[in-house]
Order: sequence, then C-alpha cells, then structure tokens
Amino acid sequence: MELLLTGATGFVGRNLLLRLIPDARFSRIILPVRDPEKLKMQLSMELRDAMTMDQLGDRLQIVKVSGDAWEIPGRVRPDLAIHAAGRLFGREREGYFQTNMQGSLNLARQLPEITRMIVLSSLAAGGPTPKGKESRSMDHDDAPFSFYGASKLAMEKRLQEKLGSRLLILRPPMVLGARDTATVPLFQMAKGVVRVKPGFQPKQYSWIAVDDLCDALLAAAMSQWPDDRKPFYLTGSGSITDTMLLATAAEVIAARGITLPLPHAVIQGVSILLDSIPALREAVPSLGRDRVREILPNRWVCDGSEFAKAFDWKPRRGFAETLKATAEWLKNRDKI
Repeated sequence: MELLLTGATGFVGRNLLLRLIPDARFSRIILPVRDPEKLKMQLSMELRDAMTMDQLGDRLQIVKVSGDAWEIPGRVRPDLAIHAAGRLFGREREGYFQTNMQGSLNLARQLPEITRMIVLSSLAAGGPTPKGKESRSMDHDDAPFSFYGASKLAMEKRLQEKLGSRLLILRPPMVLGARDTATVPLFQMAKGVVRVKPGFQPKQYSWIAVDDLCDALLAAAMSQWPDDRKPFYLTGSGSITDTMLLATAAEVIAARGITLPLPHAVIQGVSILLDSIPALREAVPSLGRDRVREILPNRWVCDGSEFAKAFDWKPRRGFAETLKATAEWLKNRDKI
C-alpha cells in the first residue's frame, strides 16, 4: 500500500511515521512537508540506532509544500492519505479556518479518485459533553465551543462533500505522549509548590495516548469502512480530572506541591495578556483566548465504543505510564 501522511514533523504525525517505517505493509510513504530539512533532522535523531535515511531509500518520498496549498505532484497516487496536519493554536478565526478547513480541502482536491482519506479531527468539533449526559456520542448534535472546534467541524463538512464514502473522520480528545512539546507548560506548572486549576468545580476529560491513537489509525487504514458512518470519537482508558492531570504530572517527575483553583475570569484575563505579548503567546500557546474558551466547560468526555466495535480496537496504555513516557522524552531533550 502507498500511503500519504501529512503532519510528519508534528506530534501525532511524527509518532505515526515512526510506526509506519518498519511496517512492510506500506511500500511507499509520501510525506508532504513545509520543511524537508526539519523532517530529515528529526528522522536522523529518531532512527540513529536503527537505520539511516540512505537505508530507507525510495520508500520515503518527501515532497516540499508551501503554506496551505498542498501542491502534490501529479505522479503521486497513494492508496490512502492520513491527514494529521492542522492548526492547533492561533489568535484569529481566519487562521484556523484557512489551515484546518481550506487547507484540508486543498489537499483533498490534489488526491486521485482512487485515494481514501482518514482525517484527524477533534472532540472540539463536537464540543463539550451535552448537559445532563455522561459522554458525547456520535448521535449528539455538534456544538463547537471555539474557533478551533468550529474550523474542524467546517473541515469535516467540506471534506464529506468532496470525498463522500472515501472519507473517514476520527475525533480524538486530549492526546498525550512522547514528542508532545505542548505539554511543557503542564510539567513546568507541576514542578511548582503551588499549582493552579481552572475553576472551582472538578473538570472531567477524555484522553488518549498517542500510541493508542496510532494503533487506531493503523486499524482503520487496514480495514473496510462502514458504509453509513458519522465521525467516530476515540477514547483512552477511562477519563481523568484536571486535578488528576496535574497530580500525575507532578508524580512522574517527582515533584511536590498543592493544587489551588483559580476563577475562570482570572484565566481569561491572563489569556488576553498572553495574546497581546508575542513572546508569551509563543511560550504558552494553549492559553490563547480561543483555546481558553474550551477550559470553561466542566465536562469533555466522549464515547469511543462505536469505533472500538467497528474496527476491533481498544486502548492499551494507562494514563500514568503515558505521562511518564511524555516526561522522559522531554527530559532527554532538556525541555523540562
């Protein structure tokens, strides 16, 4: 099978690529990236004990693209595309929609008629758990809470119009694991004597380990897809609270401290300040005003049972072991 993978220099895409390289089922892996040298440097660091770029030969085809145009050479004819690239953080609505909706549609237009596409969306496209419900399911109406979530939902709808039955949409919740530099602020906070959580009520979240997400993507890649399907939610093993997230992050790095609640209004004020100072905005992108909107609801729990049943998949990684692996990877690269 020939596979096209976007987002190979990012978090999920990079983890998936490392899984694909030794997998003989994929005869060629096409990698459209904005910065080919960055990808080559990452691969040389990750694979130095196993193989070199020269040993990979023609199996990896790196294609340089610019912006959100996704100009793929006409000779590229993959059997399957996995679209893991996208904008996670930003200041303006237009930036999210340009990358997540229009960029994804540009990519879909480049693909041959033979190509199936798996797109990595987000629980944010559906929104928080509906009031009075234990979890969000495929049957609930979508109600995104942020520009990010709205852009992912718009992406899904445009791709469905373009690709029809050749499209499979996956909506993971919070993704954790090695190579996730977005968790640096979490571990930095966990090191402190006093840690803060948003709001006075406990917040409940679904989550998934990046290794389990990669397993799910591979299971979907090698399976027949249901004819009548909505976007599938994915979940890891159980849900977590915001206090549990901070406490476990502290535990895996042997830190001690206490967690105190902070009013939502204070966090919203901090996000406005961070957005106004470029250096701070780049240091803590997850606290931008748009993504802080997603902090306000108390429940982001989804039901992944439909995907598990349809693709004979289940999560295998525990929460503490996933955060430990994340911390170890960051420590080994002097990021925390």
